[in-house]
Amino acid sequence: MNVSRTLATAGRVLRQLSHDVRTVALLLLVPVLLLVLLYYVFDSDKRGFDGIGASLLGIFPLVTMFLVTSIATLRERTSGTLERLLSMPLGKADLIGGYALAFGLLAAVQAGAATGVAIWFLDLDIVGSPWLLLLIALLDAVLGTALGLFVSAFARSEFQVVQFMPVVIFPQILLCGLFASRDSMQPVLEYVSNVLPMSYAVDGMGEVLRHTDPTGDFVRDLVVMAGSALLVLALGAATLRRRTP
Repeated sequence: MNVSRTLATAGRVLRQLSHDVRTVALLLLVPVLLLVLLYYVFDSDKRGFDGIGASLLGIFPLVTMFLVTSIATLRERTSGTLERLLSMPLGKADLIGGYALAFGLLAAVQAGAATGVAIWFLDLDIVGSPWLLLLIALLDAVLGTALGLFVSAFARSEFQVVQFMPVVIFPQILLCGLFASRDSMQPVLEYVSNVLPMSYAVDGMGEVLRHTDPTGDFVRDLVVMAGSALLVLALGAATLRRRTP
């Protein structure tokens, strides 16, 4: 990987996104608005919002970054931009790294906005540090970016990208422990949930919710999420195609 080429790719992606107001709005505003909506859904049950709101801070960034990244990468390929870029002295790792860096910066802003609104405006009650909550949200957003880059290699249209949602995202939402504790599931489902990265995002949020200082389980959750993101980015670089047939 060449650092200057990676940074140049990240700068190009950020310049393109700066002209797409709707995409930026989707990234920054939708998670915040959904949290506000959830706050009023639990208007008479503040404790219910504290439990679910913290978990959703680990879910919303992954979902939105998955959608935006996969569609943006697919457009690059279908428009021929990706083929032109790869005909230059630009490696796949440079391209994937540039995309990950650009969307990772946006993910940091998104995670910061959602976490800040949840804690200081919606009074989300947590025992641990807000910075730990932000760290989990950021890693989850980066993971969503990595999954989006990987999935875009197997889609031929934006409609097919959306079709990957029930395959890649929905099972993780159902099995992450948001609706029921994972140890109360059928053993097979519990085993599957143990290998899904979103489960560790929700677990990490729960650790911050209940403990003042970082615990061993919290560190484990961070390592699993970071390792999953790196693994998926490597798979994305390996499966990246120049263009869609």
